[in-house]
Amino acid sequence: MAHVISDECISCGSCQPECPVDAISEGADKYEIDPEVCIDCGACAEVCPVEAISGDEE
Repeated sequence: MAHVISDECISCGSCQPECPVDAISEGADKYEIDPEVCIDCGACAEVCPVEAISGDEE
């Protein structure tokens, strides 16, 4: 299950350097996680100051 970033993202960038597989990139309005690359380690979610990152429920 890959993680996803919700619309609550404030584009602070704190999650990007924490991803061990570089699955996070800056999008037009918020940061995005590539579900094909994400290994579901949760390091990004732990550092998000607004708790905008969660497990993908799909």
